[in-house]
Amino acid sequence: MSTRHGVIVGISGASGAAIGLRIVERLAENPRCAVHLVISPAAERTLTEEVGTEALPRLRALAFRDHAPSNIGASIASGSFPVNGMIVAPCSIRTLSAIAFGQLDNLLVRAADVQLKERRRLVLLVRESPLHLGHLRAMAQATEIGAIIAPPLPAFYLKPRSLDEIVDQIACRAINLLNLPDIVAPAQTWSGDG
Repeated sequence: MSTRHGVIVGISGASGAAIGLRIVERLAENPRCAVHLVISPAAERTLTEEVGTEALPRLRALAFRDHAPSNIGASIASGSFPVNGMIVAPCSIRTLSAIAFGQLDNLLVRAADVQLKERRRLVLLVRESPLHLGHLRAMAQATEIGAIIAPPLPAFYLKPRSLDEIVDQIACRAINLLNLPDIVAPAQTWSGDG
């Protein structure tokens, strides 16, 4: 029997909650993947406002394990717990800054810090615009300590026909940045032509 790959998905309170939901949906489609989910209190509100009241229960049902953000003693807070990487989508500036400068006051940030210290992939879909110098410095700091900064930008060259296609493309790109064997999101080939 093949091993399941543990992937942590953190969802913070920035706009773009649909991207986090779609990442979990895509990962849950793969029987070789076990999603460990951490949703911040602000993300719970954003999910309800941007996606709808069904989003939060759907996320929790799809996850292999749903971890409370206040539980800093959870399994995913330890480097000895076997996971293969983490995506934070969307990643608020507050979460980015906490990760970049080691302010480990909740499980989402602690789990991200563990990925960095264990030299695992940490993908941050930082969602903010415009950016001031403090934001850019936090991104530079996070990059220097090993994170991958991947702002959730649409691939317009694929000629998306809908917001759903844009969200799916961003989600698949984030998953593929983990570079895990047997966990590959489908390449996007859609085009608005015809």
